[in-house]
Amino acid sequence: MEGSRLHDRFVRYCEIRSPTGEEREIADTLAAELRALGLEVSEDDAAAPAEAGAGNLIARSAGTGKSWLMFCAHVDTVPHRGQVEVVDDEGVFRSRGETILGADNKAAVAVFMELIARHVENPSPVGIELVLTVAEEQGLRGAKALDASQLRSSAGFVLDHAGPVGEVIVSTPTQQKILADFIGVEAHAGIKPEDGSNAIVAAATAIARMEIGRLDEGTTSNVGLIRGGTSGNVVAGNCAIHAEARSLDAERAAEVAGRIADACAWGASEHDCDVDVRIEELFRGYEVPKDSVALALAEEGLRRAGLEPQRVAIGGGSDANVFRREGFDCVLLSNGTDAVHTSDEMVPARSLDKMLEVCERIVQAAAPAAA
Repeated sequence: MEGSRLHDRFVRYCEIRSPTGEEREIADTLAAELRALGLEVSEDDAAAPAEAGAGNLIARSAGTGKSWLMFCAHVDTVPHRGQVEVVDDEGVFRSRGETILGADNKAAVAVFMELIARHVENPSPVGIELVLTVAEEQGLRGAKALDASQLRSSAGFVLDHAGPVGEVIVSTPTQQKILADFIGVEAHAGIKPEDGSNAIVAAATAIARMEIGRLDEGTTSNVGLIRGGTSGNVVAGNCAIHAEARSLDAERAAEVAGRIADACAWGASEHDCDVDVRIEELFRGYEVPKDSVALALAEEGLRRAGLEPQRVAIGGGSDANVFRREGFDCVLLSNGTDAVHTSDEMVPARSLDKMLEVCERIVQAAAPAAA
C-alpha cells in the first residue's frame, strides 16, 4: 500500500509508551533507527533540567548544497493509563482501548522519520536537520533546554497543531501558569471545627471570585486542578490549585494571571488562611511576520501539494513558541490529527501521507535557493 512504511512507523511509535518523563524507550528506538540509516545522532543534556526521561535528539542528513531546513516534533505524550494499541478503522488510526492514541506528536515523528529516510536514499540540495524534543507536554521544557545556537538551519517547521492539513499557524498566545497553595489550620471537624481554618473552603471562595473560561476573543483562563485535605472528618489544613491564563496579548495574559492571584489572596483572607501564589510564564506568544522565510516556504510547500494555505490564530502553544522567542524563524503547521489528549484521538492515514508530501514539497521549494 502506498505510504505503508510511514503508517507502520506511526503505529510502532504510538505503541511505545512515552508520557513526559518516560521518553527513554522512544528516544532509544528513534536514535537506533537514525543510526541504522547511517546518520550521526546526538542527545543533549536536557533530561535533567527538563525533568524528562531522555534528552533532545538531533540528527542531520546533508544535502548536496550547503543550506539546511529544520523539522521538529516532540516524542513525549500526555499521561495515560495502560498500553496504547493502535487500530486501523477503515483508514483512520485510533486507539483500541481507553488510552490516548499518541498522534500528538507521533504523527509528526513518523512523518519526519520517513522524510529523513527518503532524504538519505535520495538527497536533495537542502539538508534536513531533525530535532526531536522531550517534555513538550509539560511546559515545552525540552525545547527550552535545547541550545538553539547549534542549529545549522535558517528556517524550521513544527508539526504539532491538531487541525486539518493546510492550516498555517501565524499567531499563538502567551500562557501564564498560576500555582496557589492555601495553608489553613487543621482541626477535628466534629469536635472543634471552630479551631480550624479550612484551606479547601478558602480555595473554593477564591475560585468563585475568578473569571473562568473565554474572557474575550483572544483570552481564556482556567482552573484545571485542585487537591487538598487529609480526611473527611478533618478541617482541611492545605489545598493547592493549578490555574492558567492565555491571551494573544501578552500583557492581557499577565493581567488575568494577576487577577487570579488577587482572588486567591482574597479567598485566603476571608477564611483566616495563608496562601502562596507562584506565577510562571510557560511560553510567550508570537505573530509570524509577513516576510518570514519559513512562512513562505510552508505556504509554497502546501500549494505544491495541492492545498491552499489557511492562516490561523490558535489558543495553544508548541515548541515553535520557544524557537521564535529565541529569534529562530520557525512556523507551526497542522498535522491532521483530532481529539488529541483524549481516548477519541485519531488521525486519518491520508493525513499522514499528505503531511509527508507537504514536507517533501517544502524541501523542494527551498532547493532553488540552495543551488
